[in-house]
Amino acid sequence: MTRDIRMPDTDQLPQSDNDTASNITSTPASFQDPSLFNNRELSLLAFNERVLAQAENTDTPLLERLKFLCISSTNLDEFFEVRVAGLLQKIESASARAEADGMSANEVLDAVSERAHRLVNKQYRVLNKTLMPALEEAGIRFLRRSEWNESQRAWLADYFQTELLPIISPLGLDPAHPFPRILNKSLNFIVELEGQDAFGRNIDYAVVQAPRVLRRVIQLPSHLDDTGEHDQVFLSSIIHAHVGELFPHLEPAGCYQFRVTRNSELFVDEEETDDLLRAIEGELPTRRYGDAVRLEVAQNCPRHLINYLLEHFRLNNNALYEVDGPVNLNRLMSIVDAVDKPGMKFPPFTPNVDSELGSGADPFGTIRKRDVLLHHPFDSFAPVLDLLRRAATDPQVLAIKQTLYRTGNESVVVDRLAEAANKGKEVTVVIELRARFDEADNIELANELQEAGAHVVYGVVGYKTHAKMLQIVRREADGLRHYVHLGTGNYHPKTARLYTDYGLMTADPVIGRDVHAIFLQLTSLGRTGPLEALLHAPFTLHTAMLNYIGQEAQNAQHGRPARIIAKMNSLVEPEVIRALYNASQSGVEIDLIVRGLCCLRPELPGVSENIRVRSIVGRFLEHTRVFYFENNGTQTLFLSSADWMERNFFRRMETCFPIRDDKIHARVLSDLNTYLADTADAWRLNSDGVYEQVKPAKGESPLSAQYALMPSET
Repeated sequence: MTRDIRMPDTDQLPQSDNDTASNITSTPASFQDPSLFNNRELSLLAFNERVLAQAENTDTPLLERLKFLCISSTNLDEFFEVRVAGLLQKIESASARAEADGMSANEVLDAVSERAHRLVNKQYRVLNKTLMPALEEAGIRFLRRSEWNESQRAWLADYFQTELLPIISPLGLDPAHPFPRILNKSLNFIVELEGQDAFGRNIDYAVVQAPRVLRRVIQLPSHLDDTGEHDQVFLSSIIHAHVGELFPHLEPAGCYQFRVTRNSELFVDEEETDDLLRAIEGELPTRRYGDAVRLEVAQNCPRHLINYLLEHFRLNNNALYEVDGPVNLNRLMSIVDAVDKPGMKFPPFTPNVDSELGSGADPFGTIRKRDVLLHHPFDSFAPVLDLLRRAATDPQVLAIKQTLYRTGNESVVVDRLAEAANKGKEVTVVIELRARFDEADNIELANELQEAGAHVVYGVVGYKTHAKMLQIVRREADGLRHYVHLGTGNYHPKTARLYTDYGLMTADPVIGRDVHAIFLQLTSLGRTGPLEALLHAPFTLHTAMLNYIGQEAQNAQHGRPARIIAKMNSLVEPEVIRALYNASQSGVEIDLIVRGLCCLRPELPGVSENIRVRSIVGRFLEHTRVFYFENNGTQTLFLSSADWMERNFFRRMETCFPIRDDKIHARVLSDLNTYLADTADAWRLNSDGVYEQVKPAKGESPLSAQYALMPSET
């Protein structure tokens, strides 16, 4: 059965940050109080603390715990590259407007520094005190220089001579050899030297840069004396042991790791360039050498060398992180990938495949008959790839249109689109060149598709295209039919195994017309008429969400059924938060499942007593966006590519699509209730902004929503 969606009135024009977009929601002045909002940067760090907590969880397999430690490290890298870099720019420009929490950029930077230092100290404490001893007990050892035996020492000396020495270029520092340019997040060593160089001059300092082609962790051959199957040595240990060989006739007085994190935002004036691809391509190299925002050094580095590095990179002590171990914990991810020992990783599982979408099935016939919902990774991503494969070769398919945000550098999706274009089908691909840290891959894919004959566009100037849409136009006996896939996540087969996302496959003509209109807008830049079922940013999504929340408030005030359940990655936008506060005061029961940063403060007396916020951090990265409104018994349910953030509402092209099939509606609602019952991977946000882990009731076993949704092996 197809459900009708009662849509609130929405304005078709783009909204600005200052619009009070709702016709229904009132915003009492008290909701302007900064104390009602959590700071977004500190909330993001809190999410990383929850990730790190997984590394301490003894119920998690050991190598997966190491993986969570590595993820917390890469998350923190990006936090500095983007968020801290942005704070520093705000301070420099002195023109930033205050956020809803009322903190100035300087205040936020000080708070971030204090909390990030605590987090980094905990990362290394978990590594050294918890994970390293557990790994050694499991037969995975990281041998320090003091632990090498003669056989190992000889093999490593040979490894240095044959594999490292020919490609390392040490640089003694003098007026003719100034401090070298240091790549973002690269491994380097500051070396203090004694003695005179070949020209009779005193050389005090030198820098050794570890080439990026070198492995950071080297496995020792097991045939060496007293060497286990998984004994490892850090590259930094080998360089430390042999640094004297890089400086003949000089005496190294000390050798210390350091690493610099840089501002990684790209600066492209989209209004002034006539070729966005070439402009971004030209900017990419600058990312490696942006302004320094963080300095990591070995804990034993002398203070005078630290001061020398800080002065060179123009950083203060707040940006200094002295670490007890490798300066890039993410390099340990290679161990997770290389070691395969029973019980040390999450057990594999086989995703579900719809019996009517399996190998050899006719996806068009199935989708024409009924809507199909895929919930990754519990459901396989293969039906999406198979739909594209069939579309590329089906003579009845006339056109394929797709958005690509992140899809990987070697993409099966792109291969299928290129195949379709080579076969003469009309293929239009909207590629978002500005998907952060995927710009280079997306430029390469754009060139590949253009060479195949596809029409490639780069979205809309000033608005990232973040919508996840695929449309196939097929000629059938009763005319042209639109087959559509809409998703909450990217067309990326790898992340479809690691992230939870929904994908809807449908031949619903109403949705087909709406998707066609949005694609037409993306390519022609013309206005769309009012859409029949879909909401899209930056036009109708913000208004509609405020109106739906406001309608729940009105229903509660009149004694009608009123409930909101929303699941997303981030909740930041102030007007939506104020609307939720208003709904709570009106008596609406509100459950929010927010994986990452959340600026709303739940359970505040007189403000948000009826709002509960939880975060799920488990085996898979929660990525679905689901918005449920009781709607006086109508039960309206949307899936979306958008979080409730200003950027998603106002600066991105996004889609939000209704679930119109009763069975799928019931399934998604059941999934939401499963997440609300989680007592294994859930964290509860308290009114003071602090998260605490949810525990099962006494006598009950913990329930993991992710494992409950996982297909059972038969």
